[in-house]
Amino acid sequence: MTLRIQLIVGLVLLVSLVVIVNMIHKKRLELKYALSWISVIVALLILDVFPDIMRFISTVMGIETPINMLIFCGFCFSMVIIFTLTVALSRTAKRLKKLAQNLALLEMKLHED
Repeated sequence: MTLRIQLIVGLVLLVSLVVIVNMIHKKRLELKYALSWISVIVALLILDVFPDIMRFISTVMGIETPINMLIFCGFCFSMVIIFTLTVALSRTAKRLKKLAQNLALLEMKLHED
């Protein structure tokens, strides 16, 4: 990776980090959902600043080129974020179902009286 590409990637990652932190600060994004994004951005920043780490890891894992390692890491990070969002959605669906059941019971009691 050339220095120019490293600078561009680093700048994009830093801007993304600032946007996420700003959204958390303005209460448009909850911290518990943003933690996965923040951790991905920090990991990518580390790989961007120290590209030898990516070369070493790709060699150890038997991956031919560092760019293939980057694609693999992107896929893994995407899966982590998707899993995190799926867990949050599942919890929300359970809470919504329970809330709807409680509301139905309360309406039934209200109409009985």
